[in-house]
Amino acid sequence: MDQKDSVLITQDGPVAVVAFAMASVTDVPVIAMASKRIREALEAGRPDRVVFDFEGVNFFSSQVLGLLLETRARLQATGGKVVLSAVSPSLHRVFKTTNLDRIFEFFPNRQAAVEAIGPTD
Repeated sequence: MDQKDSVLITQDGPVAVVAFAMASVTDVPVIAMASKRIREALEAGRPDRVVFDFEGVNFFSSQVLGLLLETRARLQATGGKVVLSAVSPSLHRVFKTTNLDRIFEFFPNRQAAVEAIGPTD
């Protein structure tokens, strides 16, 4: 799989949705490419709300946690928000162990996450 195809960034209204196209996200170049593409998307489209959709992801390296925290810090500086969707029970344990479950909000699926942080009008 091409590194560019390893992460899909789409817009659902004003919300950017980041989804990984692999069950195991551990490859350093793939995570670096994802980080670069997310930064570019934030700079180009300036979404202030991002959903990281982990549907189908069973494992990820600690570098993914760094990517989440980096994105959260960028958006939080301008009043934005990052939420997570479809996090498997095994991945949720990682968030709980690292206490990151206290700073991220979790939703059962992409639609619920987008609805929760999308426009309220």
